[in-house]
Amino acid sequence: MSNTNTGGPAFPTGTGVTPYNPGMTLRDYFAAKAMQGILGSDKYVGLIGVNRYEQRTAEDAYKMADAMLKARQA
Repeated sequence: MSNTNTGGPAFPTGTGVTPYNPGMTLRDYFAAKAMQGILGSDKYVGLIGVNRYEQRTAEDAYKMADAMLKARQA
């Protein structure tokens, strides 16, 4: 397992009535939001189906998520 800062759970549950479920991490949530912006951008080429572009988009989204988590610590 990596030492990547995940930011903890994004939407944890566990009110005493329901069991605790950490759900997705805050890092995953930030990456999903960043990816929405990337894919919705006028500058996005939209080459879905070409693996290297899909991989690059995912990597860029997680880079942005990591930057957002770092900014929260400042």
